Amino acid sequence: MSLLHRQAMLDVIDSLAHNTLQGKIRALRIAIVCLLAGGHLLIEDIPGLGKTSLALALSRVLGLSFGRVQCTSDLLPSDITGLSIFDRQTNNFRFIQGPIFNHLILLDEVNRAMPKTQSAMLEAMEEMRVTVEGVTYPLPNPFMVIATQNPVEQIGTFALPESQLDRFLATTDIGYPPAELEQQIIQHGSIRHQLEGLRPRLEPQQILEARAAVSHIKLADNLAGYIHALALASREHSMVQSGISTRGGINLAGAARAEAYLEGRDFVIPEDVQAIAVQVEAHRLILKPEYESQSKQEIIRSLLQKLAVPLV
Repeated sequence: MSLLHRQAMLDVIDSLAHNTLQGKIRALRIAIVCLLAGGHLLIEDIPGLGKTSLALALSRVLGLSFGRVQCTSDLLPSDITGLSIFDRQTNNFRFIQGPIFNHLILLDEVNRAMPKTQSAMLEAMEEMRVTVEGVTYPLPNPFMVIATQNPVEQIGTFALPESQLDRFLATTDIGYPPAELEQQIIQHGSIRHQLEGLRPRLEPQQILEARAAVSHIKLADNLAGYIHALALASREHSMVQSGISTRGGINLAGAARAEAYLEGRDFVIPEDVQAIAVQVEAHRLILKPEYESQSKQEIIRSLLQKLAVPLV
């Protein structure tokens, strides 16, 4: 295993959680899991809780180039992917890359963008490339999307389609900081200026090496069966119209491997699956109309409690 890279990842989480991004250790851990598993993260919460700061801080300490898109109702797909312009000097069209051509891209308030613009990200998130005017361009590697989403009941939001939600490996919230910490933040103001002083602790190549180590972590047959049983149980739940997809099972296996990696093991145990299952699977459930007010997170938790835990 890339133990040196693993320790650097843990140091990143610990340093940011105790200094720059106090009170956000859970969200930071989930973001690192997504990065190691080669997935994308959706952060769902109200504005003003530090979602943008989290993404920017991660890009700086991980040595990743950073692109940011503020999603609005008039945002066009070309504002994200880029466009071709006519260059009079060369008498040819020249492609101008959009912000998506960065290692880490933040889509801020993604559900304020129109559905057509949201769908422009599907190819990028799944295949790490974009096609503009019939020409396909590869994206940097590693590549990760962190999208933030406002509560759907807020004015001017468009619900993300199921196909888009399924492209996110995990979802999480930020939550309000503890009262004492929040008072300190109010007293001392925004931390955005502190992010300028953050120094890289890793390089993109080291992240790729860590990903390779994660992919080789062993997932025993009975653990794969445990994940499969969770997917089947979600599809048979009385409140669920559409349960966990095959992609959802693949993503949970990858996230469990990343959890095992951060814990210093070269094999997955049931606790790795349980630690990340709610964040990986809850957003994939489509509830029956009469049960839409129910908590998807609680449904996943209840299924985990009922499933027989395999022996390692």
